Amino acid sequence: MKQSEELRELLHSIHRKSYPAYKGLKGIYDFRTYRLSIDHVQGDPFASPSSISVRIWRERAGFPDTYLKEDFQRTALADFLTRQFSAAISRFNFRAKGSGKSGLISVSHCGQEILSRTACEITSEGITARFFIGFPANGRTINAPELEKILFDFLPACVENTFFYKNINQEELEQTIFLAEDQQAIREQLKEKKLVAFIADGAILPRESGISSRPMKHSVPFISPESLRITMNLPHKGKIIGMGIPQGITLIVGGGYHGKSTLLNALELGVYNHIAGDGREYVITDDTALKLRSEDGRSIKDVDISLFINDLPNQKNTHCFSTADASGSTSQAAGIIEGMEAGSKVFLLDEDTSATNFMVRDTFMQEIISREKEPITPFLERAQKLYTFAGISTLLVAGSSGAFFHIADTIIQMDCYRPVDITRKVKEICGKYPLSPAKVPAFVMPNSHRIIQKNTPVIRSHGHGTGKPDRLKIKVHGKAGFLLGRQEVDLRYVEQLIDPEQTAALGLLLKYALEHLADGKKTIPEIVDYLQKQIHTKGLIAFADSSYLPCGYAIPRIQEIYSCFNRYRQ
Repeated sequence: MKQSEELRELLHSIHRKSYPAYKGLKGIYDFRTYRLSIDHVQGDPFASPSSISVRIWRERAGFPDTYLKEDFQRTALADFLTRQFSAAISRFNFRAKGSGKSGLISVSHCGQEILSRTACEITSEGITARFFIGFPANGRTINAPELEKILFDFLPACVENTFFYKNINQEELEQTIFLAEDQQAIREQLKEKKLVAFIADGAILPRESGISSRPMKHSVPFISPESLRITMNLPHKGKIIGMGIPQGITLIVGGGYHGKSTLLNALELGVYNHIAGDGREYVITDDTALKLRSEDGRSIKDVDISLFINDLPNQKNTHCFSTADASGSTSQAAGIIEGMEAGSKVFLLDEDTSATNFMVRDTFMQEIISREKEPITPFLERAQKLYTFAGISTLLVAGSSGAFFHIADTIIQMDCYRPVDITRKVKEICGKYPLSPAKVPAFVMPNSHRIIQKNTPVIRSHGHGTGKPDRLKIKVHGKAGFLLGRQEVDLRYVEQLIDPEQTAALGLLLKYALEHLADGKKTIPEIVDYLQKQIHTKGLIAFADSSYLPCGYAIPRIQEIYSCFNRYRQ
């Protein structure tokens, strides 16, 4: 390890040289209270900025041990520090001048949800912060004094004021940790009370706009109906009252624009913890919950969809079904089976984004098209058995079909953004209009043994490296998906992906699986289980191509890992 003054001397020695001379700065430097690591140097001032990391030893950082005991506490602390660091470096962004990305200083942009990111990781050894710096240049000539200004003036001030407990707002951090502990307490009580979700009274569910996840101003606070009102006992906030949604089948109904989809959206994002001031801090959903919808055109590979689709006219086997261009009903059936495989215990559905013929068949249609001529067993006829035999609850938003009233355990009407429990009233009406009896095939748990085929590298036919295997490269398209090699992985309809950094991590995991794990024998569950264990013990760096891992990744849930792998067309 070199001393910080050696870095300063190196900067002086390369001033006004050609830009590639910056490569000689790679290495670790001791700045007394922290270590600075230059992990990767950009090729020119217009390329992606250089990757930098800072390591602060745990004892020097001085954060209380009580904040570091559990994973959720460390995640909350890391999120807090990332936001503080982002605010600190924003004051110095582009203060150093030059061409291209010269003077850029950036770190992950955190939204309303709290995610585990590579931007800041906390271990038993200490804190590692990762970020990007655009190394300054005039044209393609090194401007070393400007980089010296960043590394020796701007950065030390930001590090000292962010990553050392004595220098931060300790009361604000305490409230952040307390909130995380309260949120965790609710998650634990969901299981104890046999609930799938909890929404505190006073929660603000509507968002500012379709492109902003901040809370809407002057919106109607959530108030729970008396019959569903429960009390949660929290370690810091004490008693908190709100609506508990019980396990089983829950139907959310109401007129248009009355808040049905708003409630469902809050619940689907309740799998994540939210920051203070978001309005949904105490909207907590079972963390295995999966939002499902139809996806016309998605690929399906070796999925047992026989629970919902059988006896196809072409005699195609639905116990191991594959297609490159699924219909709405087929894609939704596959999504449910894949969700079961991922361990989801709650399914969230919206009638508006579901395939109509998959959800329900009314009496008139059954009269016209007999059971024997219809290969689809609608979700209506499987939802109860999903709960009875697989322990999977359903939460469904319905606006046009009344068939689900008959099987629902709980019915919530949204009236001007206020929930009303109408279960008893509806059940009385259901007695007057019974469902027509339907002959339903027996419920048999799906049995999929899907295998990712061994990756066969493309051999370069021309240019540099002709005759050598082409390495898989990842190009991330925001939240929507990524290009891996020559294959597009479409994640547009994986609606609980909330950050491009999660998508980037999914690309990293899939690439690793294809290059190191896919052997034509291992099943997807076996591969995902291995990846999960590596993430838990080593973090995402276990899947990096090099000795370092840059800023810009966030750990996805196991449900999104399955969703990604299931949409890879191979």
